[in-house]
Parts: sequence; C-alpha cells; structure tokens
Amino acid sequence: MPLSWYACAHCGFWQRHFAPADCPVCTDTRNDLPEDGWHFLPEAEVAATHDGGWRQVADDLWAFTTTPHLGLGGTGWLIVRDGGNIAFEAAPYYSPAMLDQIAALGGIRFLAASHAHGYGALFQLQRDCGPEMLAIHRDDLAMTKAFRVTTPYDDVLELAPGYTLHHVGGHYEGQAALHDAPGRRLFCGDMFKVDQDAAGVSHAISSHKAFHKDIPLTHGEIRQYRDVIAPLAFDAVLTPFEYAPEVDRDIAVAVLDEALTRAPGVKRIPL
Repeated sequence: MPLSWYACAHCGFWQRHFAPADCPVCTDTRNDLPEDGWHFLPEAEVAATHDGGWRQVADDLWAFTTTPHLGLGGTGWLIVRDGGNIAFEAAPYYSPAMLDQIAALGGIRFLAASHAHGYGALFQLQRDCGPEMLAIHRDDLAMTKAFRVTTPYDDVLELAPGYTLHHVGGHYEGQAALHDAPGRRLFCGDMFKVDQDAAGVSHAISSHKAFHKDIPLTHGEIRQYRDVIAPLAFDAVLTPFEYAPEVDRDIAVAVLDEALTRAPGVKRIPL
C-alpha cells in the first residue's frame, strides 16, 4: 500500500501513512474515541466529497472553511500583507477553488498553527502553496507527521515584524498563540472557547483543558496563559473555530483572573 494522506473521519486529523492503525488526536484524553471504530478517508475520497469557501473578515483577513463538515471543522485564517501573507491554522480540506483564491490573494509565505486541533490540511498548504516557513512549537512535533516542520521554536518566534508566535501550553503541551500587532488580534488557538449564536455573535467565554469533557486547566496553566497574553494589545480573539471581536485583552485577562480565584473547574462567563 503506497504512502499517502488519510483523514480521520471522526476528528479530521490528517496522517501521512500506509494504513493508519489509530488516530493520535482521538486516542488523546481531550477527545472521545469514535463509537463505530476507526474510519480513515484517503485524500482522493475527501476531494471527491468535500468543497469549501471563503469570506473576508476584515480588510486584511480571510477565513477558509470546508463543506460539508469534516472532523472538528476548523477555520483556516489568512492574513494578507505586504512582505508575504501569513496563514494560521488550516481548514480541514482545501478544494482547488480555495487554493486558487489563496493564490489570487498572494499565496502564503509564512505558515503556522496553534496545536493539533487547528492543523487541518496544513499538508496541502505546504505542498501546494510552497511557504518558506512552517512553524510549530517543539513540544508538539510528535503530531506533525503529515507535513514537514521547517521552523520548530522555543517560547517566542517572530514570523514577520509585528506577527509573533507565543508558546502558551495549557490545552496542549505545545499550544501557541499568534499575536497580530498591526491588526490588534490574538489568534489564541484553544486557549479560550467562545460560545456563539447562529449569527456568530459571542455570548460566553471559557477556558478548558478539554472542551468536550469539561476537563479544567490547573492554576499553573492559567497563570502561564495570563503571563503571556497580559502584555499584548488586542481587540479581538480568533480560535480555530470562532472570530470574536467582542473579546479584547481586558476581557480575556479578566476571565483568567476569575479562574484563579476558585478551585479549578470549567465556568462559562457571559459576555
């Protein structure tokens, strides 16, 4: 059987493999196992059954999503800028039209993601767009067999002037956030879960080790989040799933401060 790319039908995590025996995302404590056993989708099958689209979120920001829903259903963010575009996180799969749109917007020079729940089809973006950099924190390298990490890093990595990756840990050992200083945005990975209504309006925010199982973070993990983001200026947060202009730095820090006043536990704070 030839080496190829396979997506887990349950969570969407991609592996480059001969025949995957299991999925490292699903077997991890943060996720549930598939009730009906393993089912891995070869790339050709995903390409034949999935499409996608894009929307412009701001003058310099685009969101790419896959349809129908695949796995966790994350969003691929593209920051369009002079000096080379930055892609952070990835959609679960990119159709030819989606890749053409990325090319029309100037391609990708810098590519990164927060952690495995946001990887999506990073392998496609590296293979088809040829970015000069693909940066993943060193503590998550075991999850990156589907693509080639060109730039592992320690605590901080500046992708481009004003665009900096910060290791935050917590939800995943190597989780990182991207601070977009020019856009005053924090691409926070799964540091926060933002609950939104059907119109995309945010109404609650929380912070977890595992969203589906409501496993809380420890106080030490929350302090690490706070230590990293408190000095950063931002007016919106973006997870792999939500764009939340209602959550600025003061709200994000207040959520963490509240969690430090009580025993560890998951609490959804109304916005």
